[in-house]
Amino acid sequence: MRKLCAVAFFLAVAFFYNTSIAQEVVYSPYEKFDFRGGGFAVVGKVGDRIYTYRGSTEGFFLDAFNDNMELQATVILDFFPKKVFGVKFVVYGDKMIAFYQSMDGNKVVQQAALLDDKGRLKKAPITIDSEKGSFFSSSRDYFTAAVSESKEYIVVYATDEHRQEVDLRATWLDDELNILHHSIAVFKTENDMATGEGMVSNNGAFYISAYTPLGNKGFADQVWMLSLAKGSNKFGIKELPLNNMYATGTYMKLDNTQNKIYAGGFYSDKKNGNYEGVLYATYDIANADFSTHKLIAFDERMRSATGERSPKKAFNDYQVRQLIVKNDGGFVLVAEEYYVTTRNSYAPGLGYYSWYYPTMSTSVREYHYNDIMVISYAADGARDWTSFIRKDQYSQEDGGLFSSYTLVNTGGALGFLYNDYNSSRSRMQLASVDGDGKINTRSIAGGGAEDPDWLPRSGKQVSAREMVIPCLRKRQICFAKVVF
Repeated sequence: MRKLCAVAFFLAVAFFYNTSIAQEVVYSPYEKFDFRGGGFAVVGKVGDRIYTYRGSTEGFFLDAFNDNMELQATVILDFFPKKVFGVKFVVYGDKMIAFYQSMDGNKVVQQAALLDDKGRLKKAPITIDSEKGSFFSSSRDYFTAAVSESKEYIVVYATDEHRQEVDLRATWLDDELNILHHSIAVFKTENDMATGEGMVSNNGAFYISAYTPLGNKGFADQVWMLSLAKGSNKFGIKELPLNNMYATGTYMKLDNTQNKIYAGGFYSDKKNGNYEGVLYATYDIANADFSTHKLIAFDERMRSATGERSPKKAFNDYQVRQLIVKNDGGFVLVAEEYYVTTRNSYAPGLGYYSWYYPTMSTSVREYHYNDIMVISYAADGARDWTSFIRKDQYSQEDGGLFSSYTLVNTGGALGFLYNDYNSSRSRMQLASVDGDGKINTRSIAGGGAEDPDWLPRSGKQVSAREMVIPCLRKRQICFAKVVF
């Protein structure tokens, strides 16, 4: 089983009323950029400016653009150490917070800085936490920042998983980057454990899932919700009833309006078996208990609709990407077919984007991001419809960074932006889904010799009808703003 994650979209859904999404695309100017040795991100909209981030051996920069993606200013982040990783930004209407990690001797250090709407330091950067590192520390994020929906609370945390024990260290901060609380909490069980991603409610409570991966596929025979009040050192613990089934790929999303946490994923009746259906559950925060838990079996018609040769194995490579809860109590599950293969080859990588990641290795990793499945269920668990957005994305040694999709929520439609590889050049496609599951697909950009290559899953929605997506062209970077 892929790692249970606590990352999902909650869209309070009126998207079923409009199937047409019009759009226009505006590009920023190109900047020199070495993709293999640099970092980048869409920061977001602060005031009347759209900010993006790029970092390389030449330095670390915030670029500020107007609504036409014309460069207004470049801010040098000279307070960053020489080598940083795990860079993340939290944006507000008039300020932003930059989180970043670095190595100090053999320690991984988590730091943060508060910037104003022009990217200037409002006060000196702070050190939030540190941990003894390892040889691989500089290539992975040790700390994670979870942000409440209101952005009033941020929890920076790290988990150490020691077989039957999970140790969590957490620091609470406010939106002015003041440290509020430090906590250390431990959870123990009889089997080996792993954890999902943390969530923070608007009152500052912290939640994280834990599960027990078993067998060759890592399906879980137990799943828990762990809760931690502000500054507490003791977990609240509640187990999700699985009725002797095995959970896989469960995503969770916190809804502050309903005071609930929603969970969606798949289940199997064997620890190394096939996916048998959809798992759906609701955790009531006030009662600290799972009030709803459903196991909804796939029917044969749905299995046949996948187009797979073996209906029994039809869903085994799908991962849940989003869980959308509808106003009537039903829900929509969005999943993507994804898997990685490895083959031995003495030839250079021949994936679609192998120019960016050339390799002469005898072992080549191949990334496959295929169809997107959208399933709508009624409140009683009956399936309304199932739709498949057909795509076939294959690349080598790039981590699949150009693959997958980004979800667009305009409040009136549900759209999926993704690269179409089925041409001599990649081309951006937009597929929209209506309330009956009907799909409308159109090209929006790319396909020409001078067009850049888009990275859709690195994009970010910066306003109700604007999304900004990084783009590469050889050793240059730009950003595309799509207006819906």
